[in-house]
Amino acid sequence: MILALVGCSHSPRPLPGPGLAPQPEGVTPTPEELRRDLIVFASDSFRGRETGTPDERRAAHFLVARLTELQLLPAGDSGFYQRVPLLRQSFGAGTRFEVSMQGRTVPLPLGDALLPITRLGPGTPSPRRAADGALVFAGYGVQAAGKADALDALPVTGNVGGVVNGAPPDVDATQRAELESASAIGPRVQRLAARRPAAIVVLLSGASAPLYATLRTDLTRSLTGADRMRAAAPADSQQLGPMILLGLATPGSPLLPAGWPANSQPRLMAGRQFHARVDLSFSPVTSYNVVAVVRGRDSALADSYVAFGAHYDHIGIQPAQNGDSIANGADDDGSGSVALLALARAFSQARRPRRSVLFVWHVGEEKGLLGSDYFTNHPPMPIDSIVAELNADMIGRNAPDSLYVVGPMAAPDGQSRVLGIVLDSVNATLPQPFSFNRTWDSPTHPERIYYRSDHYNYARKGIPVLFLTTGLHEDYHRVTDEAWKIDYVKLAHVDELMFRLGEAIANRDTRPR
Repeated sequence: MILALVGCSHSPRPLPGPGLAPQPEGVTPTPEELRRDLIVFASDSFRGRETGTPDERRAAHFLVARLTELQLLPAGDSGFYQRVPLLRQSFGAGTRFEVSMQGRTVPLPLGDALLPITRLGPGTPSPRRAADGALVFAGYGVQAAGKADALDALPVTGNVGGVVNGAPPDVDATQRAELESASAIGPRVQRLAARRPAAIVVLLSGASAPLYATLRTDLTRSLTGADRMRAAAPADSQQLGPMILLGLATPGSPLLPAGWPANSQPRLMAGRQFHARVDLSFSPVTSYNVVAVVRGRDSALADSYVAFGAHYDHIGIQPAQNGDSIANGADDDGSGSVALLALARAFSQARRPRRSVLFVWHVGEEKGLLGSDYFTNHPPMPIDSIVAELNADMIGRNAPDSLYVVGPMAAPDGQSRVLGIVLDSVNATLPQPFSFNRTWDSPTHPERIYYRSDHYNYARKGIPVLFLTTGLHEDYHRVTDEAWKIDYVKLAHVDELMFRLGEAIANRDTRPR
């Protein structure tokens, strides 16, 4: 869904726009250099670049080798590396899930039957680790138009609400696709959470069922930030959200009414009690952000920074599909990672802007924005010296003439509004401007895109942010996200927009606020 990209070095050069100075020919990023780097970076030899593995460190070494060749200034705590202390999560022997019914106890094994979600997004209460209560079946968890909400008649508060992420048999294909999608999980959880249950069990059905295998793989490889664990308050049940678990909707499950799916009416499941405990332990892991700087030329502004960000990690080895188990992450976020390398090369060869330009390849985005969380809490320069953060995540696929923009409207207090105006003015100077899609630029959009990439941690610090993406596609988080599917002309066009935007911000007299 990104834009038409004609911005290689052979295209006509635009007249300088606001804050733009003419640059030598051949400076702006090209499809050829992007293809050269991404074919390597998204190859099987990097094994999916999963955080906390030797594959992550191999990817970091690749980036550092390029930056060393370009002679950028290192800005980590160990050269170009910034150490990020993490903790690997594992489940202890005390973890158990079971249903008591008809005088017997039915165990629900961890992984085989249920997966606990142990952390949610920023600003959301952590799920509790113990829950007991009567089972309440919420059906498909949706409210029919013009009808009373069935949840209002159920004793959900303090009990365990089970819901099927699927569709009843009497809906059309469009409704079925919507109700069975992975994006339907969040709204269902929110509807039940508003009624303060002890636990929520989401049973995946239909098109969402294959997600379970991926999540099961992720379960054993979960990481969290060491800072986050130290800062966590003692487990006070009044401050925690409901336990949240995922499973599969299987006929005969003790979590479903007898005769489901034909029998799918919401009800209290009389005589069934759910009991759950999650026992967690943690071991230390060190990962790395990669950080570099091109120094600005203006002594009065060089200690302020325009930051470019991308995440270089991906999801590693996954369940095999057609014999392939390596999730190469060519678009997510190999495209953003190599785009930053090309920008680093361009800014190092161009006439330096007035402000300095900061490049951060974040680790651990796929594990919960861990690298950007650490960077913004432990920056190598004062955090308020960063005047803007431009985040690129998945910028190489979809329609050739559109680009999603997130930040100008989604960030709080209008802090990114001026940055959005500068983006529009720079885009207008391109020989072939992008058509911006602003659908996701809202803090309340159901997809919650604003909260799902590294720019969010900068926005929390009051920094103006722009998140540029060409959008989701059928290969998102699958082993089929391959380098040959990238539109390199388009990727170069996006990268040229980022270069021109970075120039404009770095040459402004004032911050984009």
